[in-house]
Amino acid sequence: MIQWLADNAARVAQLAGLHATLALAATVIGLLLAVVVGSLVARRPRISGVLLTASGVLFTIPSLTLFIFIPLIIGTQILDPQNIVIALTVYTFALLFGGVIEALHSVPEETMQASAAMGMGPVRRLFQIELPMAIPVIAANLRVAAVSNVSLVSVGALIGVGGLGDLFTEGFQRSYLVPIVWGIIFTVVLALLVDLVVVVLERLATPWVRAGEAR
Repeated sequence: MIQWLADNAARVAQLAGLHATLALAATVIGLLLAVVVGSLVARRPRISGVLLTASGVLFTIPSLTLFIFIPLIIGTQILDPQNIVIALTVYTFALLFGGVIEALHSVPEETMQASAAMGMGPVRRLFQIELPMAIPVIAANLRVAAVSNVSLVSVGALIGVGGLGDLFTEGFQRSYLVPIVWGIIFTVVLALLVDLVVVVLERLATPWVRAGEAR
């Protein structure tokens, strides 16, 4: 097994880089969309209710179905990596949108009233009060979405763009276990690293939480 990895190190590194790029791009774009849309509709129950239902439906669509149909919808080649990014962005948005709404609704009403009494407008209150207080809830959902994306990128190997998933298809086609094992190992390691990055970023963005833990 070690010899196979040594002989294929450059290729595995390239696949891992592509895998990480696809997963992180979809995670970041999906997060931004969920936060922006969620912030706009959180105080509008009718609109947010409809979007919550729609996001729930989107999340039930099998990933392979999206990978195949997105090129037909937007007119790209099926082997274009952006198809994977778009599909996983849909999943990320669907997973995070409800969490953003929930997080913004969890901000205590007395805090909202106090900020209004201090003369804060809606935009300033959103960025200085609501979103900072919502970070822990959003980050918890983001960890799930980020790790899921690392896993789902592998499915893209079935259409020729799968990062480390290519090792799985190669192993199955050749009935050779070694690349499959290494594919699993590196996918798990990548998922753990991505999860660690989210945890670190959350802690950096919420210094008041660390201060409370230190007491």
